[in-house]
Amino acid sequence: MSDQAQQGGTVPNPVIPGFHPDPSVCRVGDDYYLVCSSFEYFPGIPVFHSRDLVNWTQIGNALDRPSQLRLPRDMPSSAGIYAPTLRHHDGRFWLIVTNVGDDGNMLFTATDPAGPWSDPVRLPGVPGIDPDIAWDEDGTCWCTVAGVSQVRIDPHTGETFGEPHRLWSGTPCALAPEAPHLYRIGSYWYLLIAEGGTERGHGVSIARGRTPSGPFEPCPANPILTHRGTPRPIQNTGHADLVQGPDGSWWMVLLGVRPRGGTPGWHVLGRETFLAPVAWVDDWPVVGELTPELPAPAWELHPTPAVPARDDFDQAELRPHWISLRERPERLCTTKERSGWLTLRAAGASLDENDAVFVGRRQQHFTCRARTLIDPTEGRGGLAVRLDEEHHFEIEAAADEVRVFARIGSLRAELASRPSPAGAVVLGVEIAPAPPRDARTTPDTLSFGIEEPDGTFTALATLDGRHLSTEVAGGFTGRVIGMYAATGTVHFDWFDYEPLPPS
Repeated sequence: MSDQAQQGGTVPNPVIPGFHPDPSVCRVGDDYYLVCSSFEYFPGIPVFHSRDLVNWTQIGNALDRPSQLRLPRDMPSSAGIYAPTLRHHDGRFWLIVTNVGDDGNMLFTATDPAGPWSDPVRLPGVPGIDPDIAWDEDGTCWCTVAGVSQVRIDPHTGETFGEPHRLWSGTPCALAPEAPHLYRIGSYWYLLIAEGGTERGHGVSIARGRTPSGPFEPCPANPILTHRGTPRPIQNTGHADLVQGPDGSWWMVLLGVRPRGGTPGWHVLGRETFLAPVAWVDDWPVVGELTPELPAPAWELHPTPAVPARDDFDQAELRPHWISLRERPERLCTTKERSGWLTLRAAGASLDENDAVFVGRRQQHFTCRARTLIDPTEGRGGLAVRLDEEHHFEIEAAADEVRVFARIGSLRAELASRPSPAGAVVLGVEIAPAPPRDARTTPDTLSFGIEEPDGTFTALATLDGRHLSTEVAGGFTGRVIGMYAATGTVHFDWFDYEPLPPS
């Protein structure tokens, strides 16, 4: 993503900040590719590329056509695309994933991970979530799912052979054995899983066997990674995948969160992608320290350019980091109607509704600012920070007025308003950590306002960020900041997102 520290120092962890959970990674030659869950957002499954496991660039979204991804309007938030697994086999990339609430398990292929990806091969005989795909030496293809169970499949047709059979359920009495990944490493097959649920009890455990279908012997040191019951700044650690670095060393990508504020600690950016070193002792993986500053790997790093702060909407297609709710039909969202502008045409009346027309990007920094220039002369719309239909804050412009709204659970309120001049207006939000007070301290504050003609920012309302956290709202996503249409048609000339230095 942005430039990272150079060799010999440290690099920031997470390596992919913001709502990028359930990472799966594969290596092809000198290149690494990584995918994440995307839930109710379209396009689905962001695809990243790296040469060093530290610096990642989004190169596309695997599921960018309605024929690949169906997210019905009545699908709730935090349903949709769960836990993809990405692998390379026989000269092509394979992506297996669950669409919860619609198509179930599906398999996609591509020769280039940047796309295009195929239409889905459906897997009706594979129950459950979090599917993994692996091939035996004789070409047999195994699909392993949460639970943990396994079935043999034909990856070209989706046919299953026999009934799924139970492999291993992790630590006795552990909640939610899921996120399985199966590997052949040395003389063993390893079965890596997550357990404990994706909240504070999350962890990673592993077992090994001589065949891909077991029996499996659990590691005596399980869980091999967890931060449960500790004060460490990275929590909810789990849902991991293993990969070798350029020098042959082993590494783990995994999800974690960074809680802020007082008790219980609120995480607002969602579950993020972290990197941790792995050593091998007696044919078992030993995970090294998982810290916010990771010692730089020994190999050459390849810093990547930061995503530009401003998008002027001067391209025919939106850049890959932009996501929408459930669908993005061109009749409702286009850069082709007014040159150099993004045009949104309302379908629902507000962000409380599943069919809201919204285009956003993930919040990736604790301290940041977003602004947009909106022309509301043909409708109403604005700038929002969204977690789901029941948890969002927004500033909305009409032809002659700007208003700030908050939706928290069943409550919706207008918090501030002021007249605005006719024509376009710059709306903004500034997000900053809250100063420590006591156990009740909120993680951050969100100040919504407008930019005056002289360029100064006037805040109309400052809101408590804990209400846009997973600890309050539940679910599996993170904050997304973006533009929306409430009524009629609204046009956006540009959108800025930039991290700010801590105050």
